[in-house]
Amino acid sequence: MPTRESVTTVFARDNFGDIINRVAFGKERVSLTRRNKTLVAIVPIEDVEVLEKMEMLQDIEDAKSALKEATKKGTISLEELRKELGL
Repeated sequence: MPTRESVTTVFARDNFGDIINRVAFGKERVSLTRRNKTLVAIVPIEDVEVLEKMEMLQDIEDAKSALKEATKKGTISLEELRKELGL
């Protein structure tokens, strides 16, 4: 598993090009901190693509589950839903 270096936002601003190259070409992960609090991470695009695929697969599973529940329990009309929600 790749390690993650933590640097301050000031350091990142002063060394942005180097950090981008390390992430893009070295496949490193870098966290940016401010006042000892981690704010964001700079990660290789491959990491983002994996996360997006995982989210998509989870969305598909959630949709399948919702369809199964609707088939089993039935559905209600939009008007009934509005009444139930007080809209």
